[in-house]
Amino acid sequence: YENGEFSFITKPFQPEILINKVKFFIEKHQQEVALYELNEELQNSNKELEAFSYSVSHDLRAPLRAINGYAEILNEDYGSKLDDEGKRIIDIIRDNATRMGILIDVLLSFSRLGRKEIQMTEIDMNKMTEEVMVELNKSTTHNAKIKIGKLHEVKADYGLLRQVMINLISNAVKYSSKKKNPVVEISSEEKNGEIIFSVKDNGAGFDMRYADKLFGVFQRLHSQDEFEGTGVGLAIVQRIISRHEGKSWAEGTVNEGAVFYFSIIKN
Repeated sequence: YENGEFSFITKPFQPEILINKVKFFIEKHQQEVALYELNEELQNSNKELEAFSYSVSHDLRAPLRAINGYAEILNEDYGSKLDDEGKRIIDIIRDNATRMGILIDVLLSFSRLGRKEIQMTEIDMNKMTEEVMVELNKSTTHNAKIKIGKLHEVKADYGLLRQVMINLISNAVKYSSKKKNPVVEISSEEKNGEIIFSVKDNGAGFDMRYADKLFGVFQRLHSQDEFEGTGVGLAIVQRIISRHEGKSWAEGTVNEGAVFYFSIIKN
């Protein structure tokens, strides 16, 4: 109307319908409140877990340095008096102390992921992947054939997404290393408003029954003797992609290879 007035016409209604509608909206509100409280609890639990992981990892450094130091002293001052078995035991102590140090470093990196501020920027994924391959070729000896398709550009944290690509590609190279002709394929596609990246290899693969364990911290489907590793790389991948509100998952077949996927929301 010209004066901005509204004309309300009272319509007949059934009390039962009104009561049901009121109940519906009350229950909906209660569910929203409960969901908010659960999210708050989850965020607090994650913060506590990250703080605990950081504290434990930091506190383990001192005794680990002592173990390494005393093993070194024992080897230098008393190595000539030890038989072959004694020297072997010292080597085991030092090797395991070194491995423990690596695990602590990885755990510290994992705990810091939850606190790192996301810096969003436009990323040329082909250029990034090529840089990752240059780094891997310098640090890793392999004979895998790397096929990089035309990758979509995305908006994400450059440093974190680079870590995702390093972890996935190095995993693919490692787990296909025992094949006669190892091949790693990297590609992407746009689907339902997301950019889905995949890293595929023709290596050891895995049993899909254990797929849910792949992205857990210190979870491994292969022994240390078969393939070296910390068991944290894929957990880091999942944490980073989750912080970008994306998803990560995998498909595989034993002795035939695996495909690891992650999605980033388009722009």
